[in-house]
Amino acid sequence: MWTQFSALLLPLACCLWSAEAQTANRQNIWNDPIQFNTKAKDQCTMTITGQGEYTRLRLMCQSRQRSYWCEYIGRPHTCSSYNKNPRHYFVQMMWGLRKLHNACLGPRQIKPHMCRKAGDETQMVFSTGSFSRTSPEAPTRAKPAAQPARPQPRPRPTRPDSARQPKEKPTARPNLQPVTPPVESNAKRLAQQYCWRSLRGICSYFIGLVRKN
Repeated sequence: MWTQFSALLLPLACCLWSAEAQTANRQNIWNDPIQFNTKAKDQCTMTITGQGEYTRLRLMCQSRQRSYWCEYIGRPHTCSSYNKNPRHYFVQMMWGLRKLHNACLGPRQIKPHMCRKAGDETQMVFSTGSFSRTSPEAPTRAKPAAQPARPQPRPRPTRPDSARQPKEKPTARPNLQPVTPPVESNAKRLAQQYCWRSLRGICSYFIGLVRKN
C-alpha cells in the first residue's frame, strides 16, 4: 500500500517541481533586469513583464547627452527552449542590441538563436518608443545640400554649307607677251615719215621687203 502511494507521489512531485522551477525562472527575469552598455556607451536596462499570453520587454537607455526607451512584445513561451531558460532568451537578444549605437534602432523583429527553429510567433516585435524610427539599424542622416548645377556649354551655331566650302583660288592669268606690230604697219609708218604722199605705197612695200629679209 505504501509502495503504491509513493509511486503516485513521485510523478506529482516532479510536476510540481518543474512548474515551480519555471515560475522561479520567470520571476527571476521579471525581478532582475538585464543591464548592458551600447557601442556609444549608453547604459541600458531590459525589464521584462508578463501581460496575458504576451511578454513585454521595455528597454531604457541613458547617457550624459541623451535618454530614450522602446518596447518589444511577443510570445516567446511558444518556444520550448525559452521555457527551459527564459533569461537566456533575453540575454541572447541583448548580445545583438549592445553592438548598436542606439539600442532601440535594432531590427523590428528579433528571434534569438536558441529559438531559431521555432515559428515567428516566438520572436519579439518592436511596438513603440520614445522617438519615431525610420530605419532599422541607424538614425537618419542629413542629406547633403544639393550642389548647384553646372552650366552646360552652349552649342556652337552651325554654319551654312556654303561657308564650309573651301574658297576658290583665283586663276592665274597667263602672261601676255606684248604683241609686236606687224611689219606692214611699221613700213607704213616709216613711209609716212620719209616718203612723199604719192610714193608712200611703193615705199612701204620696199621697206616691208627689207624688214622681212
